[in-house]
Amino acid sequence: MPQALRYPTTRYRTEAPPDLGARGERERLSAPALKAFFNIMTRWKVRDADARALLGGVSNGPFYEMKRNADRVLDADRLTRISYLIGIFKALRILHSRSLADGWVHLPNRHPIFAGETPLAYMIRGGLPAMQTARRLLDARRAG
Repeated sequence: MPQALRYPTTRYRTEAPPDLGARGERERLSAPALKAFFNIMTRWKVRDADARALLGGVSNGPFYEMKRNADRVLDADRLTRISYLIGIFKALRILHSRSLADGWVHLPNRHPIFAGETPLAYMIRGGLPAMQTARRLLDARRAG
């Protein structure tokens, strides 16, 4: 008797994404997210003023406190922003050499979504939706 047809097992995670409305999830994710964010800002050579803008306009005091001590619980918006930046960082590392990947955010880009701006300026000006768009563009390029 023929074996029943089944879909192959997926290699992707099947559980729901973290509930960023739950304080416990934000506590769990905040310190590693901040560590990754500051490492990426260092790799990309992003000025602190621009890094604050990428986080959604954090003022100096809280920003430098986060930089010194990652034991701060972030809100859902900041965790989402950092998540997009981590995805952008990862996609750039897959698509380009290390030096180009690290410099990409500072290079004027002729792609229509950037309209000649640097990706960094585009993401600062456009906030979370612009980060999402940049990430989707890079993910699409990565997929071929």
